[in-house]
Amino acid sequence: METVSMKSSATGSGKTTSFDKTWESSASSGYCSDDESQPELEQYFTARTSLGRKPQTEIKKDEPVESRKQEWSVAEVQHKVKEYNSLIHSNLFMNTNRDGSYTGFVKVQFKLARPVSVPPPRKGPARQEAGGKKATGVKRRTSFYLPKDTCKHLHISSHTSAREVIEALLKKFTVVDNPAKFALFERRERHEQVYLRKISDDERPLRLRLATGPDEKLLSFVLKENETGEVNWHAFSMPELKNFLRILQREEEEHVKQIMQRYTLARTRLQEALPGSSPG
Repeated sequence: METVSMKSSATGSGKTTSFDKTWESSASSGYCSDDESQPELEQYFTARTSLGRKPQTEIKKDEPVESRKQEWSVAEVQHKVKEYNSLIHSNLFMNTNRDGSYTGFVKVQFKLARPVSVPPPRKGPARQEAGGKKATGVKRRTSFYLPKDTCKHLHISSHTSAREVIEALLKKFTVVDNPAKFALFERRERHEQVYLRKISDDERPLRLRLATGPDEKLLSFVLKENETGEVNWHAFSMPELKNFLRILQREEEEHVKQIMQRYTLARTRLQEALPGSSPG
């Protein structure tokens, strides 16, 4: 597996990274798309958090969410959307539909500690073996670290689930890793502390956004590795599993070697301490 490190583009230039390709979402229960018709939104695709802010300690803490307790009526939705739009200072407005649903933007910040995998670039037509059959080569992936604090705006609906948001983000960056490896978190700042809560797959991020308001300190979304405490080995490909086995074997051999050296040294010193004995 080839590992490549890619640097992010300057946020002020309005340019996206080379792997930032457009995509069209498939039909699903939720609506998720990128508004390519508005060039001014492109600057948000590689936005970064501001510098010079006071460092804060992130604390994972699950807390009840009031916005999930009851559904809103059409009138309540219209009132909340109108109030939300009056508080923002950009063109990232929310819009209501006749059936009480609504659409809008959510901003997700990437905080990934491990590299992600993308398909390798195509280098031309596939080779053919004697007889006209296509050669079956090993499928390769290119892995790289996403630029730190990369952010992405997605245009979604009130029906779009957290799992669909994760899948949309991976498609946007052409990441081929299993979506189950990732989780969406809500980040809230309160009393100079930062609280993180893992959002369940069926929760609706746009509803959380509307219930809280546009203030990023009160609520922001973060994409991280899905640390459940238990490894879901079925989420990894066969080459990845074989690589893990090779790593485990090397670690085991090194650990056994260190233990044998320690006991050999202890035995030698004990024999040297015995009167009339020689080491060996």
